[in-house]
Amino acid sequence: MTTPRAVRFAFQPMYSLHTGGVVAYEALARPGKGTAHELLAEARRAGRLAEVDLGLAAAAVRQEAERPSALPLHLNISARTLASGPAAFDELITELGAAGRRTRDVVLEIGPPFTHLPGDRLLGGMRALSELGFRLALDGLGRGDLPLALLAQAPVDLVKLDRSVLRGLPDEPASVAVVESLLHFTTRTGIRLVATGIETGPQLDAAQSLGVRIAQGNLLAPPAAHRSATSAGAVVPDDRRSPAPPTAPKVGDFLRPATTLPSDATCDDVREVLAAADAPTGVVGVDQHHRPQWSVDRTRFLVAVTGPYGHALHAKRPAERLADKPHTIDATASALEFLELVTDADWGRTGDDVVVVDNAGRAVGVVLVTEVVRGVAELKVEEAVTLNPLTRLPGSESVARDIERRISTGEQFVAAWLDVDSFKSVNDNAGFAAGDDLIRALGETLTGLSRRLPRMRVSHVGGDDFLIVCDVDEIGTVAGALLDTRWSAEGMPVTVSLATLVCGSGSIPSYREASRLLAPLKKRAKAVPGSSWVLSRPGSDRVEVLRGIGRDVAVSRSA
Repeated sequence: MTTPRAVRFAFQPMYSLHTGGVVAYEALARPGKGTAHELLAEARRAGRLAEVDLGLAAAAVRQEAERPSALPLHLNISARTLASGPAAFDELITELGAAGRRTRDVVLEIGPPFTHLPGDRLLGGMRALSELGFRLALDGLGRGDLPLALLAQAPVDLVKLDRSVLRGLPDEPASVAVVESLLHFTTRTGIRLVATGIETGPQLDAAQSLGVRIAQGNLLAPPAAHRSATSAGAVVPDDRRSPAPPTAPKVGDFLRPATTLPSDATCDDVREVLAAADAPTGVVGVDQHHRPQWSVDRTRFLVAVTGPYGHALHAKRPAERLADKPHTIDATASALEFLELVTDADWGRTGDDVVVVDNAGRAVGVVLVTEVVRGVAELKVEEAVTLNPLTRLPGSESVARDIERRISTGEQFVAAWLDVDSFKSVNDNAGFAAGDDLIRALGETLTGLSRRLPRMRVSHVGGDDFLIVCDVDEIGTVAGALLDTRWSAEGMPVTVSLATLVCGSGSIPSYREASRLLAPLKKRAKAVPGSSWVLSRPGSDRVEVLRGIGRDVAVSRSA
């Protein structure tokens, strides 16, 4: 039987459908012979399931440590392994410590079969892992034998909806209904729903429109041996594509259907609606044009009508007497504008439904303040985790997405790689603090340029390496700002090298190819004395030296 240490792993990203950014990676075992399922089945027959299962998890941590990431790592374990007790996880915890990771950086995806263990043992095992600091997810929802009672009680952060359900999107009403019901469940419980196995554009569009916030699948990025943006978020001819680039969420992203009644409805009419099995949090009274006239909060209304003499006092009276003036907001407003409005208005009842209206003032749905706050908080956390702590610039995925978008739309653009010459010498002679100050200064200059040039995108790849993508007519401004500055670290003069690749429409197939062509250009730029700038084009062996040649001179040519 193949040993866990001999197994290699592929890593597949999970994307936020709000920001377009990668929020986690799942480690997928790739044995040299057979499949991971077959390996675990053989281990179970040999009575070694927990040993092999957790050995694979530890091996995934070791391999991930070769190219570590700050993002959460998802590891798969069988539900049967939970019966082994917390002590069985010692090897995994040791490997996490050696890799510099904490248990809270890891999400254990618990997969089927579930029915071979009593529910109390499963729940006990999950609680024990939570006490160790692990975050938990239930995997295979819709494919395996996950009991609804366990789903309702499990102390998990995520549930992963299997591709077998999502395959029916967007055309099968039953599949749509299943997703809608699970989104309702996860919204009520604070659990996040992950759509897995996204393979087509219509599936992704349907999941996103229904309100799914996290997705995973070959359409977005297939599993890869290394976690890099060269595969994540790529747009290639086989209909694989990435989510939209990071944008602030809109009020519409949090929209729920509004429960409405005519504005002349009685208190009895409202009570019947609120007493229904799937009762809403509130009711909106609308006029004949569907414009909101009043709003009723469920809790306050029921307290009023069920108290002493409540029915006699209110039953046949207009509901408006127990209603409030509706809080409204335009459907096109951003979530941040919504929160500013709530703060400025000094709303005392932030638990109430806020009515969302179109440009004609008609009610199109409701949102809850608490959900918008949580959504904005998630966005900020997701953005922060991808930013370099020194420069507050995003990683390579930002430029990768922009390059793939430009390629797909047939745009001309420039991809550039900026690098500090002899950066190790800077650290060795001026000190690490001076090196950090230099990187911050470069980051501030690039950030300032990106604010002036609306089409420019910047990524801090790490260390002293920065990636840039911009329009052809912008690269001269970028190069001038970077190369005309006299960089130094603690008085020690520092030079930089800029390698640029001018890509015409249709001249390059992918971000991967752009990064491959930039690598030798960067070496060519660093071979030029002084702060240097070199330029080339895909398919050409000619390299133009625009700055350097032994001394710093003014930019004599633009791209």
